Amino acid sequence: MGQPVRDYLLTLCVTAAVTYLLTGPVRKFAIASGAMPEIRARDVHREPTPRLGGIAMFFGLCAGLLVADHLENLNSVFELSNEPRALLSGAALIWIIGVLDDKFEIDALIKLGGQMIAAGVMVVQGLTILWIPVPGVGTVSLTSWQGTLLTVALVVITINAVNFVDGLDGLAAGMVCIAAAAFFIYAYRIWVSYGIEAAAPASLFTAILMGMCLGFLPHNMHPARIFMGDSGSMLIGLVLAAAAISVTGQVDMDALRIYEGGAREATHAALPVFIPLLLPLTIIAIPIADLLLAIVRRTWKGQSPFAADRGHLHHRLLEIGHSHSRAVLIMYFWSALIAFGVVAYSVHSVIWIVLAVVGLSAVGLVLLLLPRFTPRAPGWAESFVPPRYRRRRRRTQAVPALAQGAASQPQTMDEQDAERVPVRVGVNGVNGATAIGARSRFPDRRKAGTRG
Repeated sequence: MGQPVRDYLLTLCVTAAVTYLLTGPVRKFAIASGAMPEIRARDVHREPTPRLGGIAMFFGLCAGLLVADHLENLNSVFELSNEPRALLSGAALIWIIGVLDDKFEIDALIKLGGQMIAAGVMVVQGLTILWIPVPGVGTVSLTSWQGTLLTVALVVITINAVNFVDGLDGLAAGMVCIAAAAFFIYAYRIWVSYGIEAAAPASLFTAILMGMCLGFLPHNMHPARIFMGDSGSMLIGLVLAAAAISVTGQVDMDALRIYEGGAREATHAALPVFIPLLLPLTIIAIPIADLLLAIVRRTWKGQSPFAADRGHLHHRLLEIGHSHSRAVLIMYFWSALIAFGVVAYSVHSVIWIVLAVVGLSAVGLVLLLLPRFTPRAPGWAESFVPPRYRRRRRRTQAVPALAQGAASQPQTMDEQDAERVPVRVGVNGVNGATAIGARSRFPDRRKAGTRG
């Protein structure tokens, strides 16, 4: 059991390292090629930022698959299954479409058609849903066209769900990484604990997906130096969908029933597969909810479902007063609560897990109601925390220094008159300087009258 974990960890680290090291050169390439669109009305960043981060993520995927193919415990995934090749083919196609969209802004319907083609390529090579486990009924086999239709629908929904949630720095990569971690635990347990070899590809896909997201996140956290663009968001959405399809359509619930001792136990062990719509979409419940709300909202307004707006969940968090980083952390919290809560319940259906989820949900609601609260680190820990948690302290220390420097300068008559007028100093000093200059040029009329 320990050896596969080390192999997965090695694959994850190699994928993360390649993605991280290539993101810097990709950023320079994106700037040189002009892949820096102008600021749009729905954007939350204030200056043009290069895209095409998906290029580094795709090469990280290729590096992870190459390393796994040469590892003894993971090589069987390539020998006994064609799913890794199917994933690479579909990923390459969707990546090319994303790169073209990041550079030339192609039409939404063309992207939708490309997503369906990429899903069809994976189906042709064997990555498809063959059956669906139904609670109380058992395994229901699907016909060829039913499996193809369901597979294509799952891929398209997952890709667009991840693409829709990619609106804040580090949001999509972090949420997908959380979902991949929860799904890896589930798939690895089915493979190692129950000896079901069909779950090995899903374990590999999710480990590589975690490496892709972790390697890109340092460059994408607020303030982001590069965006993953559609070339990255559609890519990680497809990889996550491929892992879900691999488990849902390839793992035989009859074999799981033998290990669990009955249909009820097998159904319980496969709980993430049934929520919702018998598919493991629970691990991306937040992006799916955002996707459905966006479709309803835009259709209600008479707009196209693909028309971009500022009504996503992360936009609403910013509107009620949360900072950029705080909004991202709240979305992380809810994603982790849903994903790991369902996986934990599938392992042990005990009441304390439900109570823990309810308690953490209450904590999450409290966080939503406190948008103005900003944690501040104590003085001794300021050197170990990000600058945003000690910025106010530096400003308060800078104000006396500015006042002392201004006092040492010789004052003119206009400056002395300006001191007698109460002036509200701005946060960055610019507004205050402007106000002082304006009032020094135009003194109070009543004072001028008394002087005259």
